[in-house]
Amino acid sequence: MKTLEELDACYRAMPPVAAMGIESTGWDGQRLRLRAPLAANINDKGTVFGGSMASIATLAAWGLLTLRLGAEGIKAEVYVADSQLKYLKPLVADLGAEAWLDEGTDWDAFLRSYRERGRARAQLLARVTDPEGATVAEFSGRFAALRAP
Repeated sequence: MKTLEELDACYRAMPPVAAMGIESTGWDGQRLRLRAPLAANINDKGTVFGGSMASIATLAAWGLLTLRLGAEGIKAEVYVADSQLKYLKPLVADLGAEAWLDEGTDWDAFLRSYRERGRARAQLLARVTDPEGATVAEFSGRFAALRAP
């Protein structure tokens, strides 16, 4: 995947993700931004469902790694290995997410490992935001890229 259009088509092809109404809003080669409407992600308290926050953060990080690999001409299978999410406050509005590589991740070493061994791991970070850009949840996840069959 190399474009936001391809990424959005992939999101729409996954029924649970399509139900959330997730769409990409920006990609600068280093950071990916997504959004989703409150109406499709609301819980019994009238706030964003915690699972939706976890999902959009995970999908932002997954999408970022997928796009960065695509920009390198690499078609890999990307999987989340483990993750952690810290909820900071409830959200009563549409949600956004922004993902980026953890500064401790050496992209060149990641690519070298992938090219030599057919697999590599990277640490990614994301934040879930309200419409004004305030952080409502913080995500950290370790992702694996495996050579596509």
